[in-house]
Amino acid sequence: MNKSNLKKIIAFVVLSLTVIGFIGFVEKQTLYKTYQGAEISIEGLSGVYFVEEAEITQILNQAFPDLKVGLLLEEVPMNEIESRISGHPFVKTVQAMIGQKGILNLKIQQHQPIARIAQPYGADGYITSEGKVIPTSNSYTSRVLIIEGSFAERLMDQGNVMDEMPELMGLIEFIIEDKFWNAQITELVLNAADDIQLYQQVGSQLIEFGDAQNIEDKFDRILVFYKEILPKKGWNTYARVSVKYKDQIVCE
Repeated sequence: MNKSNLKKIIAFVVLSLTVIGFIGFVEKQTLYKTYQGAEISIEGLSGVYFVEEAEITQILNQAFPDLKVGLLLEEVPMNEIESRISGHPFVKTVQAMIGQKGILNLKIQQHQPIARIAQPYGADGYITSEGKVIPTSNSYTSRVLIIEGSFAERLMDQGNVMDEMPELMGLIEFIIEDKFWNAQITELVLNAADDIQLYQQVGSQLIEFGDAQNIEDKFDRILVFYKEILPKKGWNTYARVSVKYKDQIVCE
């Protein structure tokens, strides 16, 4: 084989490799410009997931039937996807991003329930750490402070504690953030904004708390009742204790 033919063969091989490489590059670039699926990341709350990956996948499939592998990335409705998933009652925030490989990454943060509104003739609801009232979950039940009463049902209808009774959030947070009171106080009854009653884990006395003002001072007086009055009078002496009046502990 002469040098001329050898050069032609080498040139042909180089050209062929170049073409193959170019085709692969184009295919790769095209792949990166099309939708290649979704990855869902949900931030759990103490290992509990009120929002499940299967639910989010179902939402995507039902609300966006055209969202299939091969769809041009520019046609992926990012804002609509975020808006639709944000409509899930337990989704607090959602961030949608598309990576270089065409993967839709969904990062989801859940609402945190801190209390549960219990209704005798209606569905229960959770109060979140932001004061929003959301439905309960069919998947999980959160062990939280129970709230009952006609005014609690009113808050359920309003959908946001902050609109109707923002001071209630301070009372709930005070109880759940204190180790002793979180274990001792099991239920609040809201007859009105200024008529709150407490039920205890230990002790049968009904505690009349009044409104959700001067919270720390009122609990200090309940402690006085526990430490100074009950040891002298006995746990079964009184059926009702009131701390709703300033500087007073009324026992009956």
